[in-house]
Amino acid sequence: MWRSDLGDGTYRNPPLNADYPDPDIIRVGEDFYFASTTFVNTPGLTILHSRDLVNWDIAGHVMPRLEGSPKYDLGDGGDYRRGVFAPSLRHHNGRFYIAVTPVGQNTRIYSAASIGGPWTTRELDREAFDPGLFIDRDGRAFIATAAGSDGTVRLLTLNADLSAVTGEQKIHYVLGAEGSKLIRRGDWYYLFNAIPRRLALTVSRSKSLTGPWETREQIDDTTGGHQGALVDLPDGGWYGFVMLDAGAIGRVTNISPVFWRDDWPVWGTPEAPGRVPDVAAKPILGKPFVEPPSSDDFGGSTLGRQWQWNHNPDDSRWSLTERPGFLRLKATTSQDFWTARNTLIQKGQAPGSRGVVKLDVRGLAPGDACGFGTFGKFSNQLVVTRTPEGRGALSARVVESAEAGPRTEARGETRAIPLTDLWLSVEMDFKTDKTALAYSLDGQSWTAMPGDYPLAFAWRTGTFQGEQFGLFCHNPGGGAGRIDVDSFTLTRP
Repeated sequence: MWRSDLGDGTYRNPPLNADYPDPDIIRVGEDFYFASTTFVNTPGLTILHSRDLVNWDIAGHVMPRLEGSPKYDLGDGGDYRRGVFAPSLRHHNGRFYIAVTPVGQNTRIYSAASIGGPWTTRELDREAFDPGLFIDRDGRAFIATAAGSDGTVRLLTLNADLSAVTGEQKIHYVLGAEGSKLIRRGDWYYLFNAIPRRLALTVSRSKSLTGPWETREQIDDTTGGHQGALVDLPDGGWYGFVMLDAGAIGRVTNISPVFWRDDWPVWGTPEAPGRVPDVAAKPILGKPFVEPPSSDDFGGSTLGRQWQWNHNPDDSRWSLTERPGFLRLKATTSQDFWTARNTLIQKGQAPGSRGVVKLDVRGLAPGDACGFGTFGKFSNQLVVTRTPEGRGALSARVVESAEAGPRTEARGETRAIPLTDLWLSVEMDFKTDKTALAYSLDGQSWTAMPGDYPLAFAWRTGTFQGEQFGLFCHNPGGGAGRIDVDSFTLTRP
């Protein structure tokens, strides 16, 4: 797949060529931790780990299930495009803290002694948009918050255990600001703000948290990204992390060297200032290649950490133990794909990735629609059904999420297949924003499904995420039907 570490002391951006938006990265000793938006994917709030800011693995998730709304269980149409946004990660006195504001709810502070949890949570008495948690050298804790529709940056003061707000004041104004992040270097405080309407990043500095602040433009999506901040290295150097809108793959995170000029951060290098380099020297040398898991034989007792559900799952409708070595997906009751629970997903990877699943479809029942495809603004799917006569049928369809609601369109003719073992292939090409769908009856000889299968990213519709791979099984009438997933294999085409 994509490999950022070039093996010669350099790396290429992005380190993870997949949808990891709204980054917040901290260092604890020699370890770096990266928190990212996960919307209504469950388990929620992904944490990644690295030793060099280039090679990352998934350390775990903070939220086993989402709590606070029946929509998280896919009630009332679900909560796509909402859920868990822009977490802020900090470490202080041996504990990790995460501030996050689920859309439409009050801000929560999660806390754990280990990055792997268990995490406890406290809820504040107000909603701080894109909360930027900051803990000063004297232990005082604050949240910086701004909403892009206004631009006023507010500073919330927290009590000693970060469980309550004790004060609030307006400290700055940056037109269109959101995604606030606070850091400290020497005598200066630095406040970073995303400007989404311009896909730009600003930095403000002050010797007091309450100002006055000076503000300068930093970079934008033409030079590297528009939401992020800085993290220090063990040797005292600094690197930046910043989110970039990257088309159908979603929003990727770039890592950039940063140098200082008159106590202002400058992205890039002195030879090429003001932009995130495509290729740069690794921040820390000598660390081995690492990447998040992808392929899976479903031989474990728990799902791999690369997998998430489209909302909170119905745990009675899936199993890894009923048939050891297989993931069993039982048909969930739903009138359509978009409102079906238990769609199991993992991120697509750019510039291209091919997912192949081996299925046992003998357990399908009449009315079941089960299979494999992409999941996003366009969900391009290979759908397996059982006919009333007890035969198998395979069809291709595109479920498009639009302003008027999801709409489904069949693509091509339906193919008769035996209800035995079946291989399905979904290939995503992010250079052309197209999907190729194919099937095989033996895992060797492949038959392509004709038709046009697009890929896209759209924040107003769809999932507000890059295209993902999805395994699904639903039936308007419910019932006892199922598919057994033997394996998922991800390769680069």
